[in-house]
Order: sequence, then structure tokens, then C-alpha cells
Amino acid sequence: MKRFKALTLIISLTLLLNQTQAQETNKTNFSLQEAIDYSLKHSPNYLNAELDLKSADYQRKEITGLGLPQINGSIDFKDYLDIPTSLLPALIFGGPEGTFIPVKFGTKYNTTAGFSASQLIFNSDYIFGVKASKEFMKLSRINVTRSKADLYAEVSKAYYTALINKELLKLLDANITLLKKSYDDTKAANEQGFVELIDVERLEVQYNNLLAEKTKTEKLIEVSVALLKFQMGYNIADPLTMTDSLNVSGDFQELSLSKIDVNQRPEYQLLQSQQALFDLDLKRLKWGYLPTLAAYGSYQFNTQRNEFGLGVSKGDATKQWYKIALVGLTLNVNIFDGLQRNYKIQQSKITSTKNQNTLRNIQLAAEVEATASGTQYNNALLSLNNQKRNMVLAQHVFEVAQKKSTSGVGSNIEILIAQTTLKETQTNYLGAVYDMMVSKINYQKALGTLVK
Repeated sequence: MKRFKALTLIISLTLLLNQTQAQETNKTNFSLQEAIDYSLKHSPNYLNAELDLKSADYQRKEITGLGLPQINGSIDFKDYLDIPTSLLPALIFGGPEGTFIPVKFGTKYNTTAGFSASQLIFNSDYIFGVKASKEFMKLSRINVTRSKADLYAEVSKAYYTALINKELLKLLDANITLLKKSYDDTKAANEQGFVELIDVERLEVQYNNLLAEKTKTEKLIEVSVALLKFQMGYNIADPLTMTDSLNVSGDFQELSLSKIDVNQRPEYQLLQSQQALFDLDLKRLKWGYLPTLAAYGSYQFNTQRNEFGLGVSKGDATKQWYKIALVGLTLNVNIFDGLQRNYKIQQSKITSTKNQNTLRNIQLAAEVEATASGTQYNNALLSLNNQKRNMVLAQHVFEVAQKKSTSGVGSNIEILIAQTTLKETQTNYLGAVYDMMVSKINYQKALGTLVK
């Protein structure tokens, strides 16, 4: 009964997991956060970074395994087609001195079976190899964080680009509706003889231009959504709907620029980890002058016989198995290597110093980048507020121009100018919103606080 319940639970969990995976696979509606979460599971570049981390862990375990006992089993079988010949002094058998008699020793078949073991006792390369493998694991984890930050930024920018283009399309539709009404009113007035045909034609040209721009914007939306799919690792041919809307009325605050902590930057952390690896390599080379010590042992059985077979027969020396056992130590001392290790040490020192210089350079560059991106955000915020005011004014001017035209005291030229100005201010406003959002992402990335 317990086994049946356990089997039922396993089947239920499996079905639930498959259902969850199917829902994720068929998902087409994404908020910005959902798009980022999806990309962390499907973006090839980020998945490769995680695989590199797993590979680094296996490398660490592989190096650690070198310090564990190494045990091997072996069976060696020899069939002497021609038994080796040895030369014995003829004097032993009463022959003349200085001469030799050829004699064949041994048996046709010789078999040895057993196992051997070795244990590394002291080796400086192994000690520093274990330390380096741990540092390499740390480096791989930092690389995953950096890849995650890059992916977060790229997906966000692609998402914002698509949202901006969709918002621009909405504004174009609104402008087309407004201009179409003015065009229809002017055309009706022309038919009644109140306005000239040229006024109708001017509005028609502007109206056609807006329709053409709408078509271009629709194509641009397709491209921006395709870019978003690419950044997410999403199938380009599958449909995708963005559920977030552009918060163009958000309360955006000016950033207070302060001195950054460069230690939070993944790039700086990577160089620090590399520096630790270089320092370990330098110590490894210096410690390389120390001897290495290893223990080993072997336990085997050997049999020699003239007839093929592995059985045992008492009273017959050729049908017995004889034990062979030994233990030993191996000590290797580097006496003189032609100063090769010394030159390697000097090269390692230079590499370490160069990396320290690079660390200093990236620290300065990070401070400049953070200051520049923060300033760009604040400038974008100023531009956003300015463009927002301009857009409100342009909307008011356009409405006044329409009223004047309807009342017969205005001209269609005023409407055209007002409509063109309105569209420009709306486009500039959306551009300012995009610049502000992207600048904020760049600033957070420069601080190293974009992701945790």
C-alpha cells in the first residue's frame, strides 16, 4: 500500500512538472520582469555562463581527486613464443674459463594479477592547484553575475524600445484622427466655396505623410519585438505580447551622484579574482623548489607454467600462485633546472603587476562611467520635463488652431504648423522617456547594483 501511494505521488509530481513546463513553453504574454525571468532560462549566452560554472566545479573536484589514494588493478598475461636465453659462465659446469653456455630459464606462460595504490604526501603544485580551483570557482560565479547583469540590461532596453514604438504608434493614430477631422471639415468647406482647394491639398499631403509614418512605425515595432525575442532566447516565429505599458506619467526623481563602490562591479571582481589566481601561481612557482613525496604499494600474485591454465595443484611448483608485496616512498628533489623556474617566476611577477595596473585603470574608468551615466540620466530627466511641458503647450496650440479654423477666423496653415509641432513634441517626449530609462539602467549597471 505504501509503495502504491509513493508511486501515485511520483506520477502526480511528474504530471505537475510537465504541465508547468508546457505552460512556460506556450507562454506568449510577458511583463518586463517575466521577460527577464524567461531569458535567464533560455538565453544561450547566459546558459553557457552557468555551464561554465558547472564545468569549473567539476574541474575543482578533479584536482581535489589527485590528492586522494590512487588504486589500480591489473592482470598481465605473457605467452613466451620463444623463452628468453641467458648466458651462464661455462666454468660452473666444468667448462673452460671465459666461455659461456646459453641456457633458457623460465616457463612458456607467465601471469601476474594484483593491485597497486599510491598516495601523494606532499606536492606544492597540488596544494596551490586546489587553492586555484576554488578561486576559479569564484571567478566563474562572478562571470555568471556579470552575464546576468548584461542580460537584464539588454532585455530591458529591447522591451523599452518596443514599448516606445508602440506608444509612438498610438500617438500617430491620435494625430491621424485629428488631422482627418480637419481634412474632412476643410474639404467640406471647399465644396461649399468657403476655402481654397490648396488648403485641402496641404492637409491631404500631411495626412498621407502621417499614414506613411504609421506604416514605418508598424514595421519598426516588428523589428524591435524580434530583437526582444532574440535577447530573451525566444523563438522568433512565435507570437509575443508585452503586458507592461509605458509609464510616461511616472514620478521620476533626479539621481544624487555619489562616489561609487567599485568593488560591486562584476568586471572589477573578475580582475580581483584573476589577481588572486596570479598571486597563487607566483607562490606555486616559488614553492616548486621544494621536494615532492609520494607513497606507493603493490600486492600481486604470480604464476609460471609450461601449460596454459590458471588452476592450483599441490606438489607442482608450476601450478602455484606466488605472492609479491611491496611498499615504498618516492622523493623527488629539484637540484638544477637551468634556471627555468626562476625565469617563470619573473614572468609571473610581470603578469601580476600588469593585472594590478588594469585593476587601477578599471577603477578610474568605473568612476567616470558612473558619473557620466548618472549625468546622462539627470539630463534626460530635465529633457523629459521640458518636453512634457512642450507637448502640453503644443496640444493647446493645436486645439486653438482647430477652433479658430472652425470659427472661420483661422487658416489651415496654422493647423498644419500646429499639428507638425505637436507630433514633433510628442516624439521628442517619448525619446526623452526612453533616454531616461536607458540611462538609469546604465547608471545602475555602472554602480554594480543592477542585479544581485
